[in-house]
Amino acid sequence: MITVIGMDGSPLAPAASAALAAATLVVGGRRQLAAAPAPPAAAVVELGPLEPALAALAGHHGDAVVLASGDPGFFGILRSLRERGLECAVWPAVSSVALAFARAGLSWDDAQVASAHGRAPRRAVNLCRAHPKVAVLTGPGCGPAELGAALAGWRRRLVVAEHLGTPAERITACPAAEAAGRDWADPNVVLVLAEQPPAGGPGWRWPPAGAHGGWALPEEDFCQQDAVITKAEVRALALARLAPGPGRLIWDVGAGTGSVGIECARLGAAVIAVERDPRRARLVRDNARRHGVDVRVVEGEAPEALTGLPAPDAVFVGGGGAGVVGAVPAAKPARVVVALAAIDRVAPACSVLAGAGYAVDGTLLQAARLSPLPGGVHRLDAINPVFVLWADRADLADRAPGAGEAP
Repeated sequence: MITVIGMDGSPLAPAASAALAAATLVVGGRRQLAAAPAPPAAAVVELGPLEPALAALAGHHGDAVVLASGDPGFFGILRSLRERGLECAVWPAVSSVALAFARAGLSWDDAQVASAHGRAPRRAVNLCRAHPKVAVLTGPGCGPAELGAALAGWRRRLVVAEHLGTPAERITACPAAEAAGRDWADPNVVLVLAEQPPAGGPGWRWPPAGAHGGWALPEEDFCQQDAVITKAEVRALALARLAPGPGRLIWDVGAGTGSVGIECARLGAAVIAVERDPRRARLVRDNARRHGVDVRVVEGEAPEALTGLPAPDAVFVGGGGAGVVGAVPAAKPARVVVALAAIDRVAPACSVLAGAGYAVDGTLLQAARLSPLPGGVHRLDAINPVFVLWADRADLADRAPGAGEAP
């Protein structure tokens, strides 16, 4: 029998203490083993690499105990044990995420949770860029300093909870930029918070879902002020090809009203909107606030404005010629979507993307909308045809950042 005991610094429950006293094999990290010593006759495996511990547990024929941190079923060892086919009884403690929010005095039913422990940090960082309240289970290469540095350009503050549940526990709140320049003790949990989180409750489920009311919203849902807006029919196809979602970063280049980027943000993605016109840049910010999403707006003309931006997973180009499209592959997005009204720009854009190793496809999108006439009848109003190109590189999909590449 394997009993998995979560630990949060509190005394063990009587049943957990009894299981530990009867164990002939005890597995745990150094900190857990020091806090709850194994019986003298029990074999002990200190957790480092996971596989030797799993093998010892699988081959053991007596009672075994696994000492874990917090809730073993929440980004913990329980998943690995079950994947190995091992049956377990579980005595959980308070998860480190719940404890960190409690120490900060914050509710967390509207929070997102990401783990960067033993994983590439890209998705966790993008989740923090997109959402106003995120807990990050940190790891080597993605601690408070790295998170703070990656959030440059986003208005975020961090609550860093070090050594939770121990006498060395310390809770520190600071701006992201300050966190980037400090040293932090391991282990820690980081809460990443928007400076002005949106009002309202989390809805009816956890984690909270986005894109209430669907997507490909009517143009009337965006303030336009004579700015060019991507029509809903084009946006629907663009969103399908961009595949936005939590943990992904989308560039919206030539944002106009920001409609494409805002829809990506409503589906959970982090978004950078690039717009050269200051008036339209303000419009993007206003529309983002109107839809309750956080879109980072970069004022400047592409391709120069793209230099130094965090690496995207996908890019939408809604304005600009071959020079802008040609600059995008340098950022190595897995997907590129281009909307073009002029036929003369289609062939150069296809050539540039194919030359960068992308598989290119596309369509001419022609739509006609129902328009009412007197007498309860309708006619069709055609909207301007638009070429939509999409380009994919399978070798870049869901990649981790390469050496020297910012997440």
